[in-house]
Amino acid sequence: MKPVGYRVVAESQPLQISGIPVIERPREKIQKRGASVLTEQELIAAIIGRGVRGHSVLSVATAVEEQLTQNSPVLEYRALAGIPGVGHVKACQLLASIELGRRFFDRSPTRIQRPEDVLPLLSHLREEKQEHFIGITMNGAGEMVKIRTITVGLLNQSQIHPREAFADAITDRAASVIFVHNHPSGSLLPSEQDRIVTGQLVEAGRILGITVLDHLIITRKGYLSMKEQGLI
Repeated sequence: MKPVGYRVVAESQPLQISGIPVIERPREKIQKRGASVLTEQELIAAIIGRGVRGHSVLSVATAVEEQLTQNSPVLEYRALAGIPGVGHVKACQLLASIELGRRFFDRSPTRIQRPEDVLPLLSHLREEKQEHFIGITMNGAGEMVKIRTITVGLLNQSQIHPREAFADAITDRAASVIFVHNHPSGSLLPSEQDRIVTGQLVEAGRILGITVLDHLIITRKGYLSMKEQGLI
């Protein structure tokens, strides 16, 4: 006999995808209305696809969402894989989806306020065997628009013509530009050609209304800023 005064209450069961109208299920909503209408939980459920015995896909998605909230922006594989119902495969799917989204859509502007801000963007130049002349276009807020290689080879007046040097800056409607080239020799001293080319570019920029903020030389040893050296 059950004790008098007590009643048996059934444990609440986690909501299953099968209990949701087809049109409101995460993947069907994406198909019909686009991913932007989904909640975070639904987006995670759409990636995971299905739960496991005792853990519905929505309950697993809720646990993953909590991990994301607690550990954002850094989320480790072990933290995800340890969630009941996730495991190795789904943890990899989630991390891959997050990283892919970050690479393609996390386009927060890169601000360049001093020469040191350029170095991480062009670290590969340290090891190049040929001289690369690079243009970095900037908008009026001091944010980078784009990095482009203008020429590859020895830096001289005939190769670095202002027409080529400023073509992309004009296309980008840039307010300013930073020029960079490497010295494979390792020397940080600007050559006579470096000085002549820089002077020509600064003057061309004045005519075009595009300020040459700096011209950097990069080597394995470090960098030299012509602006800091008083050459601009």
